[in-house]
Amino acid sequence: MSRTFLYARVSTAEQTTENQVLEARTAGFAVLPRHTVEETISGSVPTAERPGFAKLLDRLDEGDKLIVTKLDRLGRNTTDVLGTVEQLGAMGVHVHCLALKGVDLTSASGRLHMTVLAAVSQFERDLLIERTHAGLARAKAEGKKFGRRAALSDKQKDEIRQKLAAGATARGLAKDYGVSHPTILKVAS
Repeated sequence: MSRTFLYARVSTAEQTTENQVLEARTAGFAVLPRHTVEETISGSVPTAERPGFAKLLDRLDEGDKLIVTKLDRLGRNTTDVLGTVEQLGAMGVHVHCLALKGVDLTSASGRLHMTVLAAVSQFERDLLIERTHAGLARAKAEGKKFGRRAALSDKQKDEIRQKLAAGATARGLAKDYGVSHPTILKVAS
């Protein structure tokens, strides 16, 4: 007897899988709560390294259906997604993607759709990374500083050095300037 499973993944703890569960139900798939695997992990982590997905693989049998709402729930890396679907297909598991009208990704037309969309998804991710790096390089070239703002100005650092030389304590200066004791000790060295 075939069973239907849902793999619902989000990337951060602030996100929820509720919409994915609702989408599967709305699409007409009856997924028992015990057959729903919800996981909070980045899509860039290969499926083989995801604890929830690994447990799911152990539970799946030939003839079962695995539902994902979107292809990127399986992953962001084209090679990994294709390998995962191929592995599931070899197990006799039918993988349905709701965003692709519920097409079985293990079928010939499903593999075609999946290959194209997975490649586009990875391309978008790669472009985003390139744009981010280009923006950081431009900002750096313009002299922008990165990281936290300095707790003390150069003038304050000079004052602190003079006061320490005159006998002031690092703890007292930390209180006066509203910074930590180690911050004062860094100025002194």
